[in-house]
Amino acid sequence: MIIKDIKVGKITVPLKKPFLIGNKPYNFSKEVILKIITDNGEIGFGSAAPAPRVTGETEDSIVGAIKHIAEHIKGMDISCLECITKTIDECIRGNNSAKAAFDMALYDLAAKRSNIPLYKLLGGYNSDILTDMTIQYDTVENMVSAAYEAVNDGYSNIKIKLGKNPENDLERVKLLRKAIRKGIKVRVDGNQGWSPKEAVKIIRKIEELDLDIEFVEQPVKAWDIEGLKFVKENVDTLILADESVFATPEAFKIIQNRACDLINIKLMKSGGIHNAMKIYNMADTMGIKCMMGCMLESKVGITAAASFAAAKSNMIISDLDTMLYFSEDPIVGGATIEGNRIILSDEPGLGITDIIGWEEISI
Repeated sequence: MIIKDIKVGKITVPLKKPFLIGNKPYNFSKEVILKIITDNGEIGFGSAAPAPRVTGETEDSIVGAIKHIAEHIKGMDISCLECITKTIDECIRGNNSAKAAFDMALYDLAAKRSNIPLYKLLGGYNSDILTDMTIQYDTVENMVSAAYEAVNDGYSNIKIKLGKNPENDLERVKLLRKAIRKGIKVRVDGNQGWSPKEAVKIIRKIEELDLDIEFVEQPVKAWDIEGLKFVKENVDTLILADESVFATPEAFKIIQNRACDLINIKLMKSGGIHNAMKIYNMADTMGIKCMMGCMLESKVGITAAASFAAAKSNMIISDLDTMLYFSEDPIVGGATIEGNRIILSDEPGLGITDIIGWEEISI
């Protein structure tokens, strides 16, 4: 399989209700969708979700990076995946979401070349995974209502977004934990909103009140590795690093410093599956469990992330609920969801055959 052509386009998908990023509500999700076309007519699909506040990438910057990368890899042979991913990593600095789009499409093609689903190519440990449901920061009443709804829909793992007001975050945890019946696992995302001392104070109080929190995600600023380690060493609750682990260099520093108990891997942060695998292997070697996370992504990115998560035995937690936020699904094929289970297709690759409403962008 030789890379003959690369096409890029976008989809705009309405959301069931506004999604808050920072303090700004979004009613639509805009995503860049990539198609790599080979000399035998096979198509590999990949996607990039613009997230300026996290990855620093906008739709325009992603398209520009894709154009630049495409010029370097056209004509290369899919059979040497390492050759292509190395070229992509070296031809442009950063731009990890754009790189992830290429990476997904390449792995999609590699699995199709072997005529097996991607999750089997990556390890095949499971063919389905459980995802949690994230409760966005809102009024306490709305958060409790959303938690009730998620539990009634069959979710056994709930993640609560906090961090905007440390002074009342503990009260929110108390009220939400009280509203969610025993047996439902509750996770707390500090969202970089606490100082190290605030985090220790809040988490210790959670422990004293026996609120049964599974773990706390990213309690301090992403850059504050010492602060993250301080929190981890001064509480009993497990601490998960998210924004602190962007790609492989950050993952190495976090693991080297034993600054967390768990690591959240996201394809948009790491630059795709091949770099996610490096992070996973470092964590696995050092006995650190992993969670698979995502941005506001359609079923293209979620299927790729779920394929990786299902393939690996040390990927014990998944936070891949964003495709449930869409009021319609433009992706034909790919993973399906039943309650809180994401079930992977046994079709070759990602199992995606078409993108409805895909608008091509000239590059």
